[in-house]
Amino acid sequence: MLVMRTVLVLGATSTIAQKTVHRLAARKMNLILAGRQPDQLETMKRDLEIRYQIKVSVKSFDALDFDGHEMFFSNVLAENDRIDGVLLMYGAMSDQREAEQSFAKSRKMIDVNYTSAVSILNIAASYFEKKKHGFIGAVSSVAGDRGRQSNYIYGSTKAGLSAYLQGLRNRLHKSGVQVLTIKPGIVNSKMTYGTVEDSPLLAEPEKVAGDIDRAILKRRNVLYTPWFWLVIMLAVKLIPEWLFKRTEL
Repeated sequence: MLVMRTVLVLGATSTIAQKTVHRLAARKMNLILAGRQPDQLETMKRDLEIRYQIKVSVKSFDALDFDGHEMFFSNVLAENDRIDGVLLMYGAMSDQREAEQSFAKSRKMIDVNYTSAVSILNIAASYFEKKKHGFIGAVSSVAGDRGRQSNYIYGSTKAGLSAYLQGLRNRLHKSGVQVLTIKPGIVNSKMTYGTVEDSPLLAEPEKVAGDIDRAILKRRNVLYTPWFWLVIMLAVKLIPEWLFKRTEL
């Protein structure tokens, strides 16, 4: 079992992250909450410290400040004797049709979902590789398993992230570092608010957080959450291209 004392959570105010940190805190892991909303992070910090009697610190983190990522990670290390895990839990999703007409919207998804992840996780990976210990987890999406006309720009950013994590897992395996690719389906969250109405596939963030926590403990490589998305996406991937291009998915 991976023994962890301190976990850095990037994008700690996301809906899934807010539920996941309670799972980690209940196992007495100290937390470094990073994001762009300091007031909300401070509120989370106070609640977690009182409720679980753990150490929680707050750091400002801008995913798009690529040039500042090295300094950010160095500052985190300077304030903590060690880091045992990094969870990347932020993301951006724009309407597909709007993104088709606006490269600015497309680029934001690309930079938030893929470019920033590569930037900060490259730094974390080098740290853990030298330590020969640690854990990296990142939230991708089932949308990256196959390009569909309804969300292929967003999906392509997640496909890139999943491929990156797969290669990183291959690289870090010999160092004993776990890399977990988290692939949620439709989650009741701030990102999906107003876009999904009463879908039977809609999952609550508490369920996803529990799955993530168990996947970390079991040192899983890839997590589909809820589990039935593994079956759904396997079926979608098996549709031959000549037929798939005629669908309205």
